Amino acid sequence: MKPAEKPLVWLHGEIKTPPFSKNARLEAGFLLRRLQQGEKLSMPYSRPMSLIGARCHELRINDKNVTWRIIYRIDKDSIVLLEIFSKKTGRAPKRVIEVCKQRLRDHDSIVDGD
Repeated sequence: MKPAEKPLVWLHGEIKTPPFSKNARLEAGFLLRRLQQGEKLSMPYSRPMSLIGARCHELRINDKNVTWRIIYRIDKDSIVLLEIFSKKTGRAPKRVIEVCKQRLRDHDSIVDGD
């Protein structure tokens, strides 16, 4: 890995086939790689999710019959992946937002405790 690349830190979930189609899995991998290399993604690929926390975003992956979302946070030394879910409405489900906030609290308490 190049020094400038950030590792992915998975707090929950995975990108696999199924349920992702092969094309959606490849697109997710491509976009995550761009994030690792320090690129700032914007619409239509990603949008801020300040409701969850600072530096949090929603990666948008359009699949055959479903739209996937990957909630992530950009840290100085990593890309923290919080949740992967299929989006069915205009807003992220309240459960997803709360789960992401809790995962961040848990992650940060461990990282800060080092």
